[in-house]
Amino acid sequence: MPLFLSTQDRDFEPRFQALLGLKREEAEDVDQAVAAIIADVRARGDAAVIELTAKYDRTTLTAETMAFSPNEIAQECAKVSPQDRTALELAAERIRAYHSRQMPQDAQWTDAVGAELGWRWTPVSAAGLYVPGGLASYPSSVLMNAIPAKVAGVQHLVVACPTPGGVVNPLVLLAAQIAGVDTVYRIGGAQAFAALAFGTKTIAAVDKITGPGNAYVAAAKRRVFGRVGIDMIAGPSEILVIADADNNPDWIALDLLSQAEHDESAQSILITTDAAFGRSVAAAVQARLQTLQRRAIAGASWAQNGAVITVRNLDEAAALSNRIAPEHLELCVANPDALAQKTIHAGAIFLGAWTPEAIGDYVGGPNHVLPTARSARFSSGLSVMDFLKRTTLAKMTPAALAAIGPAAERLAQSESLEAHGLSVRARLDALNGGAA
Repeated sequence: MPLFLSTQDRDFEPRFQALLGLKREEAEDVDQAVAAIIADVRARGDAAVIELTAKYDRTTLTAETMAFSPNEIAQECAKVSPQDRTALELAAERIRAYHSRQMPQDAQWTDAVGAELGWRWTPVSAAGLYVPGGLASYPSSVLMNAIPAKVAGVQHLVVACPTPGGVVNPLVLLAAQIAGVDTVYRIGGAQAFAALAFGTKTIAAVDKITGPGNAYVAAAKRRVFGRVGIDMIAGPSEILVIADADNNPDWIALDLLSQAEHDESAQSILITTDAAFGRSVAAAVQARLQTLQRRAIAGASWAQNGAVITVRNLDEAAALSNRIAPEHLELCVANPDALAQKTIHAGAIFLGAWTPEAIGDYVGGPNHVLPTARSARFSSGLSVMDFLKRTTLAKMTPAALAAIGPAAERLAQSESLEAHGLSVRARLDALNGGAA
């Protein structure tokens, strides 16, 4: 059974703190194993990647077969039904349209002293996208990672997607094709991150790596960060639903289960102003678990990490939500827009009972790669901005340097950085001497 809490309980605060502190990540320490894999790939390149792929994915590769050929991709894409293709194309169209609006503008202006200042945005040159492999791989994640990169203008875009036991998901390859990916490698795990970060004879190094994965992926991201950029260190999925009694309990139950079925470590929380409604939702969850295909996973998630919290009012609900800082937040209340103004920490907000979180996973338009484990307090979901860099611009005229240069010289002297100050003073002396 999930945890039942009420803000009117005398022991609410310590129990809520315990809920916030649940360690849902995998306990296994994989960092040393990942470090060894990365070191091996750095030292032996393709040979290490091929050996590790045979060991962990039971797939025999050569340097020539590490990437899918155009013919292989065409053959696999031909297996996709017209209905699935149409759904993927609709999702891609909506994701592309949404992310195109995120593109920032360059700027340049002349300030009061005559200095020209500004900034410009440029994409990273190459990005690698990680997609977990096999039949459980998600084509939607390919679209969500690749399309923002292409909108940003990334010139070289590759995917690393393992094929354990030789199993290929045609939808993943079709998603990569629709999104404009250049190359799809059939490699995974920490060895894929090492190859993308440091490069091998066959695999060119990239500038940024994004994409979901397990504890090994998280450890690999930490290890290669600095050599390349990463999107985030993501943990198990999570959803918080704030709902009043004017909702269908079964709808809310399904929304909670939509995240619980991801992983036993996932978390689903309901906050409601009506205790009886909370019990009805819990009963609906139990009923759905009798027939859900992934009921073993969803059931374990709900029993170990789920919670139903009763609050006095929606202001209290918003305050608790901000402390939870959920990855996904559904606001199934009479006035969701007003409540959304009060919920300031969330990866994505879904407004109203007709907006299930699952729409956001596929065809809504906003990105589904979102901050987890309360990191929505300080970070955002994946966007075009993750594939762009801002470069500042400055141009001094002689008059502008004369106006602000002495202050720069003074500050350099205060920091005992003599050459800094002298580089300004040399120009000021030339101005004072009449030189331009």
